[in-house]
Amino acid sequence: MKKILTILLAIVGILSIVFLAMIISTGDEAIKAGESSGTVNTFMYVAYLVLFLTLAFVVIFSLKNIFSNSETLKSTLKGVGTFAVLAAICYFGFAKGVETPLKDGDMLSAGGSQLLGAGLYLFYFLLAIAGGSMLFFGIKKMIK
Repeated sequence: MKKILTILLAIVGILSIVFLAMIISTGDEAIKAGESSGTVNTFMYVAYLVLFLTLAFVVIFSLKNIFSNSETLKSTLKGVGTFAVLAAICYFGFAKGVETPLKDGDMLSAGGSQLLGAGLYLFYFLLAIAGGSMLFFGIKKMIK
C-alpha cells in the first residue's frame, strides 16, 4: 500500500509541475486578458478536485481512528468541548458587536463584528495557553 501511495504521489507531483509550467508559459497578460481562461479554469478545477479528495481522506481516516478506540474518542470529545466552551466565553463574554463602516463603503453588521472579535479573543487565549504550557513544562523539565 505504501509503494502504491508513493507512486501515486510522484505522479501527482509530476503532473502538478507540468500544469504549473503550462500556466506560467501562458503569461500574465494572456491570463489577465482572459484569453486563456479555459486553461486556467481547467487547472483550477483539477486543484479543487485534489483538495477535496485530500480533505475527504483526512476526515475519513481521522474519524475512523477516533471511533476505533474509546479512549481516543473520549480525549477528542474533551478537547472539542473545551474549545467550544472557550469559544462561547469569548463570543458572549468578551466580544462586543458594533456596526462598523468598511473601506469599500459597506457596513459590517454587529453580529459580524462580534464574531470577528470573538475569533481574535479566542486566538489570543489559545496563544497564551500554548505559550504558558510550553513555559510551564520547560521550567518543569529544567527543574528535574
